[in-house]
Amino acid sequence: MTHTEVVFKVMPSIAQKRQLTPDNPPVKRFINSIRSPAAPFSPASFSPVGATPSKKYSSRTNAGNIVASFGATDNTSWQGQGQGCTVSAYKHRETKNDDIELKEISHDFKYMFQKLTMKAMVLNDMIDDMATQLEKKHSIEEVGNIAIPAQEEITVIGRIFCDSEGKLNAKSMMIEGSRDTSGGRAMVVDLADLKQYSLFPGQIVAMEGTNSTGQKFVAKKLYEGIQLPFPEVDPDSGPVNLTVFIAVGPFSTSDNLDYEPLKDLMKYLQRDRPDVCILAGPFVDIKNEVIESRKCPVMYDEVFDQQIRSLAQVTTSHNNIIYDVKKIIWSDQSWTRFCSIGCELIIVPSYRDVHHDNVYPQPPYMATDKNSHVHFLPDPCMVSVNGVVFGITSTDVLFHMGSEEISCNPPGAMDRLGRLAYHMVTQQSFYPLYPPSEDVGIDFEAFEVQALMPVTPHVLVTPSDLKQFVKDLNGCCCINPGRITRGQSGGTFARMVINTNNVKSNSSISLNIKAQVVRV
Repeated sequence: MTHTEVVFKVMPSIAQKRQLTPDNPPVKRFINSIRSPAAPFSPASFSPVGATPSKKYSSRTNAGNIVASFGATDNTSWQGQGQGCTVSAYKHRETKNDDIELKEISHDFKYMFQKLTMKAMVLNDMIDDMATQLEKKHSIEEVGNIAIPAQEEITVIGRIFCDSEGKLNAKSMMIEGSRDTSGGRAMVVDLADLKQYSLFPGQIVAMEGTNSTGQKFVAKKLYEGIQLPFPEVDPDSGPVNLTVFIAVGPFSTSDNLDYEPLKDLMKYLQRDRPDVCILAGPFVDIKNEVIESRKCPVMYDEVFDQQIRSLAQVTTSHNNIIYDVKKIIWSDQSWTRFCSIGCELIIVPSYRDVHHDNVYPQPPYMATDKNSHVHFLPDPCMVSVNGVVFGITSTDVLFHMGSEEISCNPPGAMDRLGRLAYHMVTQQSFYPLYPPSEDVGIDFEAFEVQALMPVTPHVLVTPSDLKQFVKDLNGCCCINPGRITRGQSGGTFARMVINTNNVKSNSSISLNIKAQVVRV
């Protein structure tokens, strides 16, 4: 029996077992992630099922419309400077756990070998670290034990969670203390006396209140988190205005693999020639109908490599070379000739990529071809571009948190989308929700190294299926560029111009940013 035959025999049995439990429906990733049979790779055979462009996409009338803007964008030139830029991964956050090796997450890192004791240790360290910061900022003299009755007001620090498997509400809320202060014990929380709060499972907070009976902690005051300082800036980064484009997959409509939206994005790149283009997956979307029906005639890795090869050739810095895009991107009679644009590419994976590891944090893509201007980074990541620090994730944490958060806010408080994004800043994490969404499998050893923010980034990129926005969150410019496709319709991408001439260490640069979210 061949290896392929073994895979085809084993996987259906897994799906059948899952079907026996009503609460655990079959996971599409496991059903559909079997490699497609190999076929000769050529433009003619690449996507026979999706060869006909999506009629809904091609008939759209809103291309180029501005969905959201930030700063004074009138008469703004979105042309790149062409002076080149330096792209480098930002330093990791230091870990207190000596058993965790601090290193880059590469494409071949071993994941999901964690022990339960190690997972518990990481979760406890996160409480201890936030507690230290909360004590210092709010002058908390002593942290009380959550489980011990106290007639006088005490301050407790811990992680919010739900007392059952359902969604969090004001009656099901509990707080779990750290091992040092509360022996890891938990207590029911009464929020009736709080006039304002925004809470979700996994959030680490400080509360002032009483626990007179030892059965319920009555909260009187709430401290929700701490925002870290902004990054140190290298004075040698260079006084260059940066033009940055940001686009998030899927890069083809859901009914084919023609990649029309990617081609249209490249038209914008060719016209405006940005200095940097940030692309986040999925590139080979597991939710695509061709993928789900197993009608893709080639290996999924080949589909991905072809896209990256096309992007790399078009964005290379050799301006004297002319490329025939009909040879670079799959056959399209409307394309003629295309010149290179000299753009740095930052490419981040997605858990929706059928060809890539489904783990969080997610290792970077591994492409067949190597190009010096193409930078494959993990999800999430922090990257410095000429001294401007970007925090990037492709995971829809805003949607995941939004489905679990409960809030009580007076009129005039921060809007919901800004509040969800700001939770990431104050919790100092790219994924503060715990337990995570069932779509996200977290490796906590890697999480402590890769997913916790060492500083507050200048720009936080948080793509989501929620409404697109660009917001100033206490100095951090947070942007949801949307997805470049939404089903069979066109989506959006973002473009930014950042004036880096007077960027200072530990300071916000929001006033130096102009941005727009544009329909493709």
